[in-house]
Amino acid sequence: MDKISDFFYQLDDMALGLCIILAALIVGILIKYTLFKLLRSYNKQENPLLVRSLTLHLNQPLSFLIPLLFLSVAVPLLPYSDKTIYVLKRIIEVLDILVFAWALIKLTNVARDIVRQKYQVDKPDNFRERKLYTQLQFLRKLTIVLIAFVAVSMILLSFDAVRKLGTGLLTSAGVLGIVVGVAAQKSIANLLAGLQIAFTQPIRLDDVLVLEGEFGRVEEITLTYVVLRLWDNRRLVLPLNYFIDKPFQNWTRTGSDILATVYLYTDYTVPIDALRTEFEAILAGTELWDRRVSALQVTDSKEHTLELRALMSANNSALAWDLRCLVRERLVQFIQKNYPDALPKLRTEVTGPALHTLSKHS
Repeated sequence: MDKISDFFYQLDDMALGLCIILAALIVGILIKYTLFKLLRSYNKQENPLLVRSLTLHLNQPLSFLIPLLFLSVAVPLLPYSDKTIYVLKRIIEVLDILVFAWALIKLTNVARDIVRQKYQVDKPDNFRERKLYTQLQFLRKLTIVLIAFVAVSMILLSFDAVRKLGTGLLTSAGVLGIVVGVAAQKSIANLLAGLQIAFTQPIRLDDVLVLEGEFGRVEEITLTYVVLRLWDNRRLVLPLNYFIDKPFQNWTRTGSDILATVYLYTDYTVPIDALRTEFEAILAGTELWDRRVSALQVTDSKEHTLELRALMSANNSALAWDLRCLVRERLVQFIQKNYPDALPKLRTEVTGPALHTLSKHS
């Protein structure tokens, strides 16, 4: 009878403990639901960016964090043995740390939304905004890594066995640090290069670069590499230290406006004034030209041809590329249609016996 009574007594304690756990979770869920219901109602009326962003990004992590906090308060009230309560506390502590780290990571998205709202990048002169976005992106990723590292460290240090093990490993930490440092030399160099790029700004997001014989825009800057979207939508991936060690062209380093050039090679008989007049008419008839700079000059005279350079300005590199293609095409068409003899040609003069022989055969 005593064993049966103990069994039912334990069963009652288990049922009571489950009821307490369930009640704590339900209270936490109801409070979270009520809080976000009020925030959504407020958003419909006022729609402030901060509250809207918090509601969007913290909805999921707080769905777990608030019930877990109430469960942490309820654990000491459970009618269980000390050992069982200790195990439950450790499990809940680990879950609390993980979910809290998740919420902190989501808060970095809130900060990103606020900065993007204040500094709009979709405008012609966005030099300051792109500079800020580049720094923000790198710092956000670095913050996420640090949050994850601290969270894992707190979880490991919450267990006595791990703390004791850590004390024993201190003597070998120096050797281990040297080994890890040598093995991760390139990764550490990339990380340091990322810090340097974020604050010295040799490149920024959406910068136009020419490197490795390719032309493209900076699409993404991570902790270890840069993604360049090329003109034909291919992606060129380069390590961060590439931009510290090697030269490259940045067409938007100090501004988005740029000068475009077109080189033509013609015969010496080409009418320069007529070609210059046509060049000015082409620029006047297109919106690609920003009306700052225009010039057509003879920049070199070679053995068989003249070198002509057409110089014009555009608001950004994309427009400059289209403007170069347009001017080159129209000028070539103009020469073909009006002065075909001015196209490059090879002259040969035949004299003496050779000329007599040609005349006889003809």
